[in-house]
Amino acid sequence: MPRFSVIVPVYRVEEYLPECLASVLGQDGPDFELIAVDDRSPDGCGALLDEAAGRDPRVRVLHLPENVGLGRARNAGLEVATGDYVLFLDSDDTLTPGLLKAVDDRLTAGGDPDVLVYDYARTYADGRVVRAASAKVFDAPSREVFDLADRPDLLELLQVVWNKAYRRDFVTAQGLTFPAGYYEDTPWTYPALLSARSITLLDRVGVHYRQRQEGGNILATASRKHFDVFGQYDLVFAFLDGRPDLERWRPVVYGRMLHHLNTVVSRPGRVPPGDRREFFRRAAGHCARLRPAGYRPPGGMAGLRTELLGHGRYTAYQAVRALARARRMVRR
Repeated sequence: MPRFSVIVPVYRVEEYLPECLASVLGQDGPDFELIAVDDRSPDGCGALLDEAAGRDPRVRVLHLPENVGLGRARNAGLEVATGDYVLFLDSDDTLTPGLLKAVDDRLTAGGDPDVLVYDYARTYADGRVVRAASAKVFDAPSREVFDLADRPDLLELLQVVWNKAYRRDFVTAQGLTFPAGYYEDTPWTYPALLSARSITLLDRVGVHYRQRQEGGNILATASRKHFDVFGQYDLVFAFLDGRPDLERWRPVVYGRMLHHLNTVVSRPGRVPPGDRREFFRRAAGHCARLRPAGYRPPGGMAGLRTELLGHGRYTAYQAVRALARARRMVRR
C-alpha cells in the first residue's frame, strides 16, 4: 500500500499536463501512486497519460466514458485510491519539489492526523511566483496537532481541496465526496475541517497555482454556472444539520458563506451583468433561510457589503462599492 495517492483530474490541459505529471513523478521520499482521471478530454491528454503510464508503473490512468466535470472526476479517482493519504492536484498546477517527503515527515511526527494543510503560491506567465496571503496563518503560534477549535482561522483560508493531505480512512469514515457543478470544493473542505479531530500545518508552499491568462480558469469565466454556489452551501448546511455536535460553527460558516458570495458577485467576469440582480434575489432568499440566530456581522465596509448582499439590496450595494472605489482613488 503506498503512502500517498495523488489524484489528478484531466480535461483540456494538453499544454500544461507534462509539467504537472513531472512535478509529481519527480517527488522523492515515500511510495505514492498517481491516479490520473481523463475526464473525456477532447485533446491529446488521454494519449499523454497513457504514455506516462507506459513509462512509470506508479501512474494509473482512468479514461471516463463521458465528461463528468471536476468533482465527479475526483470521485472516480478516489474510488480506486489505495494510499494512506489522498492529495488532489489540478492538472494545470504543479507540486513543489520535495513536498511529499516534507508532508510525510510532518504526518509521521504528528501521529498521522486526519488532515494536513500546506500553503500555495500563484504563478504567472511572466515568471512571477507570489505566495498566497495565507502565509500569516502558517506563521501563527500553534500546537503541532490540533482541531479546528484551536485554530478557527483555518476557515479564513481559500477553501480549496488541493492544499491538503487527507487520511483516506478519515475520508471514508466521513463519507466525503465531491458534488457536480462549480465551487465543488466547498462541500468537501468545510466538512473535512469541521469534523477532523486532528489537523496539522506544514509551513511550506506545496502547490504552484497557475494563473492562466486565456480564460482557462472556469471560475474566472462569466457564466450562470456561478449560481451553483448556492447549492454547494446548501450541502454544507445539510452536513451541519446532521451534526448537532458542530452547531457552534453554524454562525462562523454562515459568515464565510457571505464572504464567498460577495467574492463571486463582485469579481469581474463571474456573474454576467444581466444576471446580477437575480443573483442578489437568490442571495436574499438563501440567506433568509440559512441565517442562524447567533450570527453577528463584522463591522466596517466589508460587513456592510455582505449585509446588503445577504438582504438582496442590489442598488445600495452598488452605491457602497462605488463609494469605496472613489475613496481609494482619492487616497491614491
